[in-house]
Amino acid sequence: MHAITYSAFGPASDVLNLQEMATPEPGAGDVRVRLAFSGVNPSDVKARGGTRPGVTKPPFDQIVPHSDGAGVIEAVGSGVDAARIGTRVWIWNGQWQRPFGTAATHICLPSDQAVALPDTVSFETGAILGIPGLTAAHTVFGGGDVAGKTLLIQGGAGTVGLLAVQLAKWGGAQVIATARGDGIMAAQEAGADTVLDYAQTDLPQAILTASAGAPVDRIIEVELGVNLDTDAEVIAPNGTIAAYGSAKDMAPTLPFGPLLFKAVTIDIVLIYLLAQSERRAAITHLHAALNAGALACPVAEVYPLGDTARAHAAVEAGNRAGAILVDVQACSVPPSSCCCCAVPRC
Repeated sequence: MHAITYSAFGPASDVLNLQEMATPEPGAGDVRVRLAFSGVNPSDVKARGGTRPGVTKPPFDQIVPHSDGAGVIEAVGSGVDAARIGTRVWIWNGQWQRPFGTAATHICLPSDQAVALPDTVSFETGAILGIPGLTAAHTVFGGGDVAGKTLLIQGGAGTVGLLAVQLAKWGGAQVIATARGDGIMAAQEAGADTVLDYAQTDLPQAILTASAGAPVDRIIEVELGVNLDTDAEVIAPNGTIAAYGSAKDMAPTLPFGPLLFKAVTIDIVLIYLLAQSERRAAITHLHAALNAGALACPVAEVYPLGDTARAHAAVEAGNRAGAILVDVQACSVPPSSCCCCAVPRC
């Protein structure tokens, strides 16, 4: 198989390498997936760059990055029903706490981490359902039914934000989103009832005005540290802030008094560590919304496997109108030396 690997932290163009590796064999309880697309997420870029706090070297001698992907099961290990062979699937936690992820033509992983992909859903969409999709579904529905509630989605034009807007509207919520520039129209097109510029000076009052003066029931938060004061001002008593990011301020100051006297719950979400029941619930919501035609997963750009470094650079640059994917069956190597070009696409 072909794979992108790295053995040291550093800039993508310096440390990511395309190489041929032995195609893995599935162990007991595992499946082997012939991948079509790999999703590139900010967490993949940070892991490769070595920016996670307290991590000074890669956890394995050789790493194939990326946790998200989609493809077809082509082999199974002992204990897995052979009927799974030929099944279209999407992947979660591909490279979480293990060396080999989805930036390759093949991956072996536990059977339950390869989720059956509805026939009507493309592989491109499947490669977005892992980190962005599950994060959006859990932050929106992790507290239960949202019908009739008002949700504020901070960062409603990011990949997670756009999915969260759509899921919240599908779930029957009134949706207020924040964005900027072209992202304002993107969030509007995703279905938000109101989209506000997150940089405006009167943002808390604008949020309350959009909700007819009532505080919001739940906040999906991409930048907890930056937005805590606004969130504390507009959240309803007993409301929840479901935070999945705080990149601009990783050590935020907590406005404890305002949060205390509203009995606010801050739910810090790391999608890799979802409990099994929570993950199943998020998957159920994603599939139901997809089957209802209520969820579109925008793709900003697709890169061939050999250009994975450029895909990482695109994620680092930000300001994307959708997800960044890698077409793992487009290797960017001469066909005569490519292990996969002679094999039909999934």
